[in-house]
Amino acid sequence: MEYQDRIYGNFNISDPVILELINGRSLQRLKEISQIGYPKPYFFDAGFSRFEHSLGVYLLLRKYNALIEEQIAGLIHDVSHSAFSHCIDYALEAGSEAEHDHQDNVFEEFVKKSEIPEILNKFGFNIDHILSDENFPLKEKKLPDLCADRIDYSLRSALTFKVLSPEEISELLDNLTVSDGNWVFKNLEFAEKYAKVFMKLNNDYYAGLASAAMLKNVGAYLRQALNKGYIVEVDLYSTDEKVLAKIAPFHQKDAELKKLFDRMDGKIKFSNNPDSYDVQSICKSRVVDPLFKTENDVKRFSQINAEWAKKLKEELSPKCYFIKFSE
Repeated sequence: MEYQDRIYGNFNISDPVILELINGRSLQRLKEISQIGYPKPYFFDAGFSRFEHSLGVYLLLRKYNALIEEQIAGLIHDVSHSAFSHCIDYALEAGSEAEHDHQDNVFEEFVKKSEIPEILNKFGFNIDHILSDENFPLKEKKLPDLCADRIDYSLRSALTFKVLSPEEISELLDNLTVSDGNWVFKNLEFAEKYAKVFMKLNNDYYAGLASAAMLKNVGAYLRQALNKGYIVEVDLYSTDEKVLAKIAPFHQKDAELKKLFDRMDGKIKFSNNPDSYDVQSICKSRVVDPLFKTENDVKRFSQINAEWAKKLKEELSPKCYFIKFSE
């Protein structure tokens, strides 16, 4: 299978287990799940799919010679995402606006009920080993550390939103290496550049006002549809378009649902107004503290930059918005 990735370039994928996983229904469904949620009314670009990101994590791990088990773990890490991605955390009681962790909470159960265990068993891989993040430090680490998941979605976002050019992304990757299970930049210059790019993406997109409104609006719309019985929770594990198509016929008879859709679809303007607001939205905030090589050892960016150490504490706290609609 020839695959062209807009971050990492052209690859020939021939490993049988990887090909079977890619062609399985769990990965294929992600082609119709937006990484961002419901981007069109809020951002100038529709972004990219969870499928593109999942293959990106796999390709990044492969590029840096991770073991095949870690490549598999990276490939399947997002299969439990619902339609509209992290908007689910604003629709279900089980979700957390501050943590965006619903997908993680249901991941193991979701995978074990899918076709993935059968595929892995066929090729001699242990599902419990693959599902344990402790086995794969390159794939997953907690903030503010770097991991393959974080690196891929940030570079893909930087390209999508024109924060970095393809040449700048290639330069960053050329100056990124792996050491003792950690992602490490070869020098301070690129560690600093990546850290600041990631913060810009967080403040402008991941945890910005537009995202806060999108997440809250889509969550409210889905919650209304669930509460009224127009959809059931299992429907959320189809695709973005299928969920919308199932709810849309009820707009005419449910004025509240239609109002929530108009908010979600960008037909109603909004602002951040702490003094007079309709809804409050909390966003998970992300910031990184990259490792980099010095002449003698490896250090964190915050160890040589006191201002960054201060920003880490500030930016890791969830951001809160007070959304006022101009209805």
